Amino acid sequence: MIAIIDYDAGNLMSVKKALDYLGQESVITRDKDVLLAADKVILPGVGAFSDAMDKLKNYELIDVIHEIIGKGTPFLGICLGLQLLFERSDEAPGVAGLCVLKGSINRIPDGEGLKIPHMGWNSLEIKPEAKLFKGISNQAYVYFVHSYYLEATDKDIVAATTEYGVNIHASVEKDNVFACQFHPEKSGEVGLTILKNFAEL
Repeated sequence: MIAIIDYDAGNLMSVKKALDYLGQESVITRDKDVLLAADKVILPGVGAFSDAMDKLKNYELIDVIHEIIGKGTPFLGICLGLQLLFERSDEAPGVAGLCVLKGSINRIPDGEGLKIPHMGWNSLEIKPEAKLFKGISNQAYVYFVHSYYLEATDKDIVAATTEYGVNIHASVEKDNVFACQFHPEKSGEVGLTILKNFAEL
């Protein structure tokens, strides 16, 4: 069973619908016991970094997330869920993230012809051995909606990148922790394959 962490973030239902389509049993919950018993856990998210950290704190989910990851359960962060796994964000100076992985979330720099937020389809440069991207061809297109991007401290954990005025670390993999800045649940067949790969880990 896949648990989707409920902390009042957007896109929870679209993630669940994608998992339903794949025939995966899933539940949206903030119940600690259910989350800790799940085979896999997803932290989705659309919204602001500081608000999200406040909600995770208020719902007493921060320690639960660390416990889930610490015991080796496969864990997937999506969009804001990726950003929260890191140490800090330009969007919320002084607000600490979950600090599961090292790196910063930076604002996409202004550039000629670049609209921010970045909304739309971009191709990925995929690391050949990346587990989430098994069976997906390099330069596959996925759907992004974001104004901030990841710069991971350890480049070895970067599974896929994209270019949007700057090199964006679009997906990371480290041990049992996986994350995507883009929305697999809105990325057609490619996205469904990513979710299927996660479900089959």
